[in-house]
Amino acid sequence: MKSVKLFYLHGCPYCKRALQYIAEAQAAHPELAAVEIEMIEESEHPDVAGRYDYYYVPTFYVDGVKVHEGGITPDKVEPILRKALE
Repeated sequence: MKSVKLFYLHGCPYCKRALQYIAEAQAAHPELAAVEIEMIEESEHPDVAGRYDYYYVPTFYVDGVKVHEGGITPDKVEPILRKALE
């Protein structure tokens, strides 16, 4: 399984929605529940965040490749999680 990193900020409404959409996708598709997501709060870990090329949160990386940046919709979360299973 490929690694997944999610960069987010506390208080970000888009990030809160992304977390909700992840939970919904994993509940609807049990195979996606196995995908582990490393959550990185960028203001708490600026050293880690600074090593990645992104501007907006939430930002998803799968196996070191940026696959989504900024506001997200439910239909975009499932493909991100499935990419980790490839």
